[in-house]
Amino acid sequence: MSRKNRILNTLSCRNLVLAGILLLFSACQTRQPEDLRVLQMNLWHAGTAVPDGFTGIAGIIEQLSPDVVLLCEISNRDQQNFIPRLLDELRKREQPYFGESLDMSVGILSRYALEDVSSCFTLENGSRPMIKGNIRVNGQVITIYSAHLDYTHYECYLPRGYSGTTWQKLEAPLTDPEVILEANRLSFRDETIEAFLADAENEIQKGHLILLGGDFNEPSHLDWQEETKDLWDHHGAVIEWDCSWLLMENGYKDTYRELFPDVVNYPAFTFPSANPAVEISKLAWAPEADERDRIDFIYYYPSPSICLRDASVVGPSQTIIRGVQHESDSKDSFIEPKGIWPTDHKAMWAVFSIYSKK
Repeated sequence: MSRKNRILNTLSCRNLVLAGILLLFSACQTRQPEDLRVLQMNLWHAGTAVPDGFTGIAGIIEQLSPDVVLLCEISNRDQQNFIPRLLDELRKREQPYFGESLDMSVGILSRYALEDVSSCFTLENGSRPMIKGNIRVNGQVITIYSAHLDYTHYECYLPRGYSGTTWQKLEAPLTDPEVILEANRLSFRDETIEAFLADAENEIQKGHLILLGGDFNEPSHLDWQEETKDLWDHHGAVIEWDCSWLLMENGYKDTYRELFPDVVNYPAFTFPSANPAVEISKLAWAPEADERDRIDFIYYYPSPSICLRDASVVGPSQTIIRGVQHESDSKDSFIEPKGIWPTDHKAMWAVFSIYSKK
């Protein structure tokens, strides 16, 4: 082959490679991701437990401008039509949202139109602890669930020497995992997650992406392992808490632990939260113990069409230890409120990339 032909062949190959790169770039361009910013919050009786708490709720939503807000504990006998009132306040702040609660204690706000909103299921005790709805983002249907699990039998207090039903101090800490879990299962939390898994499986079969967020009133088993058994008044207990274990066994990802697996340095405690507008005696339920736990979560079901990009704790960085407020003793990243903090929980934040279908 002549030098000229070799050059022509080389140029031809380069052109083919360049054409391939351009085609690949073009294909990637058609699958440009769209961000989805998700905020999960427990509102502590719709913000009524904090002076001017309603203003604080609207303020943190305005500050963060999330695409989806998963709310719980929004019902209060003195606070009627909470979601319509909140939507109206947000519109005044030029923050338009769709929203629904179906007159439940859980609700959803979304920048995207909400479709097929339902209460999902009713448990044996008659409670409706979860609401769901569909949104469409970048050509994908995302089924989003907002949850508030049973607050009774809060048995992560037992190893700390407190009752999880009366919140009274015990004679001594109870640390036997089997006894703790048996007491824990008297709540309806595990039944809620089992019902969620069945409901969400139907949505996964339809090709939908799944997001779940809420106050679980139960820690994660990822936070109660060997490396933490002598921390935070666990008193040596290693416990496979049911709800997080069930979700993980069924493939769900815990957003914060996915990005921050080092639980010792990044505990991300969400309850109790420091709140400068409220007396500490109203925030701490086990004042002689280190009662801090991560009980608020955002989960997602993995798919090539969804990628977790960021996760943070939202709320005051200060922490409460044995009934006393302290500066943060962790490496967690906090998004601090610019105004009133409306709750006794910290909130959770996650940012996803949603890819269009091929």
